[in-house]
Amino acid sequence: MAPETTTYSLKTLVPADYDTVVERVREALDAEGFGVLTEIDMKATMKKKLDVDVRRYIILGACNAPIAHAALMFETDLGLLLPCNVIVYEGEDTSETVVAAIDPVVQLGVTGNDDITPMAEEVRGKLARVLESLTS
Repeated sequence: MAPETTTYSLKTLVPADYDTVVERVREALDAEGFGVLTEIDMKATMKKKLDVDVRRYIILGACNAPIAHAALMFETDLGLLLPCNVIVYEGEDTSETVVAAIDPVVQLGVTGNDDITPMAEEVRGKLARVLESLTS
């Protein structure tokens, strides 16, 4: 199943519980050559900072090092737009989980540098395959 797209993301609904999907996302990212550089547990952060309860929600900062390196050779300040964020959160029904990824073509398009467009498209394809693998 192809992921749904928005103006800035690729998104899919996975018919599985949150913990299972988080693990599957990590495995799918790894299979596409991404490492997870950062991880933010939004539920824990909102509880600690604001004392509010929210659904389980994690932000994974994913990076494909070879592509990131090549892109940085074109434009050093590009690091401001890295890594690619992938979010995983509980659906309204806890037997479903939402997974979304930033669209790197949109994200890196703000640079106006056409030399990095092919790399952004390659990363977009990899992220689309990650999301597709979760529902196949």
